Amino acid sequence: MKKLKKAKVLAAAVTLSLGLAACSNSSTTSGSASNTNKSSSGSSNKTVTLIYARGKDSTPGTTKMVEAFEKAYPNIKVKFQQMPSDSGQQHDAYVTALNAKSDTPDVFDMDVVWPAEFAQADYVLPLDRFIQQDNFDLSQYNQGALKAAQFNGKQWALPKFIDAGLLFYRTDLVPKNQVPKTWDDLYKMAEQDKGKGGTKFGYVMQAKQYEGLVCNAIEFVASYGGQFVNNKNQVVVDSPAAIAGLKELVKFATADFVPSNVTNFTEPESDQAFIEGQTPFLRNWPYEYASANDKTKSKIVGKVGIAPLPAGPKGSAAALGGWLAGINKYTKHPKEAWEFLKFMAGPQGQKIDAIYGGNAPTITSLYSDPDVLKANPTFADKNFQNGLNAAVPRPVAANYQKISEIIQIEVSKAIAGKETVEQAAKNMQDQMTKVINNQ
Repeated sequence: MKKLKKAKVLAAAVTLSLGLAACSNSSTTSGSASNTNKSSSGSSNKTVTLIYARGKDSTPGTTKMVEAFEKAYPNIKVKFQQMPSDSGQQHDAYVTALNAKSDTPDVFDMDVVWPAEFAQADYVLPLDRFIQQDNFDLSQYNQGALKAAQFNGKQWALPKFIDAGLLFYRTDLVPKNQVPKTWDDLYKMAEQDKGKGGTKFGYVMQAKQYEGLVCNAIEFVASYGGQFVNNKNQVVVDSPAAIAGLKELVKFATADFVPSNVTNFTEPESDQAFIEGQTPFLRNWPYEYASANDKTKSKIVGKVGIAPLPAGPKGSAAALGGWLAGINKYTKHPKEAWEFLKFMAGPQGQKIDAIYGGNAPTITSLYSDPDVLKANPTFADKNFQNGLNAAVPRPVAANYQKISEIIQIEVSKAIAGKETVEQAAKNMQDQMTKVINNQ
């Protein structure tokens, strides 16, 4: 639910990690998918190695899932390629590799806003023939998450997990009846609770110039009744409501109770601060509950509460996010890649990820699975459900990456005091209108 940039220069190590040394043009096309067998494990004794790429995983979820897959499919090995936590850098790295027709990674995760772009650019294999040949049941998925992977009548990815921004708090420092319900409440409590119980901060958020900042901005703006782009594809950010929400964001990002380097904070930095006991309040995604209760690394196990994000004048709002996974069009192993994708994004893989990774499944039946609920009691929690129900989408646009970049840059300037919020809103209005009109 990462997320939310494109001017960033990729480090050479990131580019090389995607295998640009192996930028050979594969003869594999979307049509080759029709010749795949239903089961790859029984067709040959030859061992195939797949490269699977996704952003940094601070939980054991990915490792456990890969281990389970390799046990079920002994002839398929999976090498996990860890990408930067910054989804913008991930996006750019994939585009660089796929533009060069690299055959790796074979399978990779996609932010919920990427599938249409990647499908249009012919980077990924359509999955429809695989799905039909294996009678793979798409009705088991949350249909909203499923539709995010559809474009021009085809299915280009499978949903892995759904995200929405949530408020996490220390139950040993914050009484249940005092959990902040509004942004004003949170601001006051963050001020007074900074330093309590050995904490260093009062609140932690994601304020680096990347997709996560877009998500935070959307939450503040929507809670004040504003939008960046409306459902008529009109830019409406230069409005009193949106400006009020952005002013509230800047107020938090520049407060004395957030880390002095909060503009360097992405999800991993935020998670680290929380699990080390440095803050009583944190804005993050659902996986945080599992991370904060991991006895191997967390200092606050059993002291974690969850609530919807605080409300503004128009209520609480959470950025809708999530991740999907698809198959590289140029992979040399489409058959094996499908088997891995089907396992990872299917009931078995999502159950493992929910238990060990703390991610909210897109397969609805898992919300009544006893093992999943034992590991994540919050999935049955009304506060968790209310948080998901408050989710609002990021701007829907074919050239979303350009829209996101504009938001990141202008909001970052406002946080840094390089321009007023009003000027940032006007700049976004002008620049985003030009982008959308030219798409």
